[in-house]
Amino acid sequence: MEKDQPAAPAPDRRIALLIDADNVSHSNIAAMLAELSKYGTANIRRAYGDWGSPGLKGWREKLHEFAIRPIQQFSYSTGKNATDIALVIDAMELLYTQKPDAFCIASSDADFTPLVMQLKANGHDVYGFGERKTPSPFVNACTTFLYLDSLEGSAAKEPATEPATKPKAGKKASGKPAVAEPKPTAQDAKLIELLRGAVEAASWDDGWASMSAAGSTAKRQAPIDPRNYGVKNFPALFEATGAFDIVKGDNGQTYVADKRNADRTPKPAL
Repeated sequence: MEKDQPAAPAPDRRIALLIDADNVSHSNIAAMLAELSKYGTANIRRAYGDWGSPGLKGWREKLHEFAIRPIQQFSYSTGKNATDIALVIDAMELLYTQKPDAFCIASSDADFTPLVMQLKANGHDVYGFGERKTPSPFVNACTTFLYLDSLEGSAAKEPATEPATKPKAGKKASGKPAVAEPKPTAQDAKLIELLRGAVEAASWDDGWASMSAAGSTAKRQAPIDPRNYGVKNFPALFEATGAFDIVKGDNGQTYVADKRNADRTPKPAL
């Protein structure tokens, strides 16, 4: 018997999309909005940056096309992230005035981590988009985080105008992009341990869990998305690790068990 699954997000959920235009390429906006449509409607759309900057020329051409409101923020001091501060102030104002159902922060900047944690502490889901170089504290703080190059239909893999980089006070550019390449799935011990925990939490007495329940449990533990690992869904992700037994029942449902669990039955007791 299937365990109860959480209801799918309502399409009328209101999402506030806040974009750090200095840190995200304009070529991804269509794919980002398509992804957000799975969770609700991004009826608040704002992009932050110094719109007189040559680095945001590509973004300026996308604002009207996607009904995004540009928020002008001048760089008052060298090395200071005025854009970040403006985005944070707006997010907190929206939290208590417009009261959206969820937020989306598009950036690769870990400075937004405290903001994400505060929004979640107030009971809101926070979806994140960013590049592979995004620091793990920001990724892990989000309800769901998706790397831009994993978005279906994203132009992130194609040559595009690079987003303007924001100088950090007291830091020099190293000349090398700090891009964290994902490990091969079968060698990613952290991922496998997370999936094992999800299966254990969702499994019945026979040691088997429905794939849908295991996937949902995994997402509650961490902002995991199979597409970040080069596969389309959780069944493919569990299979790619090589650490789980996966069977399909006569009822059409898929079930998963940890291969290390010697107490599991040969097949799920349906």
